[in-house]
Amino acid sequence: MSPADVITATPARDGTDALEALVAQGTREPPRRRRPDRLQWHGDGERHDAYFAPAVLAAASALVAVWPYTSVISPGPWSFAVLSVVFTVALVGFGMRVLLRYRAMWVRELSALLAQVAASVGVVTLLVAGDTAVFGIVPTTTSLRVFGSLAQSAWEQVVFGSAPLESTPGLRLLLGAGFAVLTILLDQLISTRGAVLASVLIAVVGSVPMIVTLGDANVVWFVLLAVMVLLLFRSTARRHPDAPRRDSSFTAIAAGAAAVVSALVVAPIVPVSASLAGTGVGVTVDASLRLGEDLRQPNPVEVLTLATSGKSAPYLRLTTLSDFNGRTWIPDRGELQSTSTGFGPAEWGEGIAVAEQTTSIRVLRMSSSWLPVPYPATSVQGVGSGWMVMPENRTLVSRNADAVGNDYTVASTSVTPSLEQIRALSAAEPPVDDDPVELPEVIAQTAAEVTAQATTDYDRLIALQSWFRTQFIYSLETPVEEDFDGTGAQAVAKFLEVKSGYCVHFAGAFALMAQSLGMQTRIVVGYLPGTRTPEKRGDEAVYSVSSDQLHSWPEVLFPGIGWVPFEPTATLGTPTAFSSATTSGGTGGSATPAPTTRPEDEETAAPEVDRNDADRGSTGADSLRRLDPTPVVLGGLGIVLLVLLPMLIRLAVRAVRVRRARGGDAQAAWTELRASMIDLQIGLSDADSPRRRALGLVTESGVDEQTMKTLTDAVERASYARSADPIDLAPALTEVLRRLRSSVDRPARVRALLMPRSLVAGRAADAPVLA
Repeated sequence: MSPADVITATPARDGTDALEALVAQGTREPPRRRRPDRLQWHGDGERHDAYFAPAVLAAASALVAVWPYTSVISPGPWSFAVLSVVFTVALVGFGMRVLLRYRAMWVRELSALLAQVAASVGVVTLLVAGDTAVFGIVPTTTSLRVFGSLAQSAWEQVVFGSAPLESTPGLRLLLGAGFAVLTILLDQLISTRGAVLASVLIAVVGSVPMIVTLGDANVVWFVLLAVMVLLLFRSTARRHPDAPRRDSSFTAIAAGAAAVVSALVVAPIVPVSASLAGTGVGVTVDASLRLGEDLRQPNPVEVLTLATSGKSAPYLRLTTLSDFNGRTWIPDRGELQSTSTGFGPAEWGEGIAVAEQTTSIRVLRMSSSWLPVPYPATSVQGVGSGWMVMPENRTLVSRNADAVGNDYTVASTSVTPSLEQIRALSAAEPPVDDDPVELPEVIAQTAAEVTAQATTDYDRLIALQSWFRTQFIYSLETPVEEDFDGTGAQAVAKFLEVKSGYCVHFAGAFALMAQSLGMQTRIVVGYLPGTRTPEKRGDEAVYSVSSDQLHSWPEVLFPGIGWVPFEPTATLGTPTAFSSATTSGGTGGSATPAPTTRPEDEETAAPEVDRNDADRGSTGADSLRRLDPTPVVLGGLGIVLLVLLPMLIRLAVRAVRVRRARGGDAQAAWTELRASMIDLQIGLSDADSPRRRALGLVTESGVDEQTMKTLTDAVERASYARSADPIDLAPALTEVLRRLRSSVDRPARVRALLMPRSLVAGRAADAPVLA
């Protein structure tokens, strides 16, 4: 040890101020040997003290890749699932690297990877099948079976669906797991300076919704991609130890500029689509009655098959819609019960002719949270535990399962009253509404005019049915051309004026007009019976149901009989009619509309119900550019939180140390001083004694000598006179920190605030730091 070291390590014995003694003797710092940096990643001497940077860039990159999917998938829980896994992966990666910052690189990175995988599995399990997992996050064998079923349904939905796809549980699983893997890969690539591979990965994943079809490009997304590539290359270049800072920055800026130019010039001519149409086959049913361009897509596909013991195949219903809010019909949400308890008590009374039949149904390419069943169903066999019965409308519904792939058998009853029986009954009155919807006068006025000659409720309904079928034209294009392609009250009024539309318009208008006559109505969403095939299942005929046979029709409640369907849609099906008991041998006619077999009814080949949620007022490139604001807003907030997280942690740590310094804790005050020097990149070394460090701060950083002496004396008293009374060190510490911040330029202060190196540098940061 040199004499200078003896002086700096020992308190002055003659009472001379230590700072003056050091100056008088012209003490020269001994040669400082830089300790090996335990935070190296590749053994090349590069210090990576900002572990949060890979996390921020990985999360931002994943969100850029997510953006195009918001235009081809309806808003729903899928976006929350994706955001959850993205931010979980980023935060877990940041946390593990901080905790293991003194470990070897391969240990730190492997541990971060394993923790990210485990956290992703837990989050996806919690969001998709938490009720089947241990503590909601540890998958069980039941969870794995649920995952398999949902994955299959999601694959069917992607392959056979049309955009925008409904946010089903299966799609939530697929997207959550997929973007968890994507974020993990991005985090690892960015952490290991793989900017090129990360950029390619973002571009490939983000362009999938566009590449599969033809059309205009999403220029906005290409610009965002270019900006992200710029950030990735700049981050890599700045951290590369062998690249001069100026040259690296120039290369990164040039690459980013080239990417932006490519986005603005080349992207508009790239043959990609504004909407995801898939293969044009299959269907996803959400049971809403909102309309869209997907209803007019050709190429129907077989969605299910059925075999029945009856003479003909029954209509199959998915769900019913009873509540009308003036703009849309809302699917019913009633109490649920186990399938083992059946579908509820009979709605028909004694004396009504009934016939029992069974129907076996196999769902091939239909994604829905409802299972198609005949009406009125009485029991079901072969469905999983995730399916429940809604007795209110005798349907099967699930909160987390998907219809695709199910094979089950339903027992049902065909109810056929005679003409005299139904004429003798009045339709049920609509339930009292505390906030009734105000309808255009033309609806009630037209209903009254059309039914003026009828004397019973049944005859009034038959009059309405006949009027629609004879005075209206079936058309898929008229609603778009006339700008009333919706189910709101004003759209119904326009439909009554134009007298042309498709099944949704017929069903909606019929239901509202029947309500204006004082009858309780609802709309059913389901399928026509399909086409008989040459195949047999035992003695039962097999029918094939295609996607273009998705249909909607109105029902009216007759107490003692139940809900009676009607078929007002022109050229489609057979109108409802009951025959007299005297002419039919004591039995009634058909209570369920039958499908038409007339070859000239070409209009019925198109899908009848909107299966997705979207505003169809825009097409082409505008559709892709329409952004679901939820993931963007939450994503932006998440990025901001991720960026500010190190600052918030550092401020909290500082507040604790200042509070301890106020109580006289010299070690806390000195530790905070050292951490602030690391953050501000002011040179320091563990070889410095408190007095030597104080001298450097006084002479080089402009710290007040007396204020600095208060801290150094407190440290020495804590080391050599532990029984000394503590004094409040907070004012001195605060003043010294203020002077330190004033001694550096503004960029250094901003870096110290937003990217505090002391959080991750640890003791290793006491190696010399060159300003």
